[in-house]
Amino acid sequence: MPGSLPGSPSGSTSGATKAMGAMTVGGLVLVTAYTVALGSNGWLWFGWVVLGLLTLAMIVTQP
Repeated sequence: MPGSLPGSPSGSTSGATKAMGAMTVGGLVLVTAYTVALGSNGWLWFGWVVLGLLTLAMIVTQP
């Protein structure tokens, strides 16, 4: 279905979940760019993993 995330139970995704997904993808791009430019920072990757898990939880628990 266009505009929905894979695995979404209802087939439609709320605006908050889409925004969280966009922030997660943007965060991955930023953390990767930081790692390439300045070297790895474990706290940044930890933060991105937590953000990803929260996004996944929002997708799974969506009514």
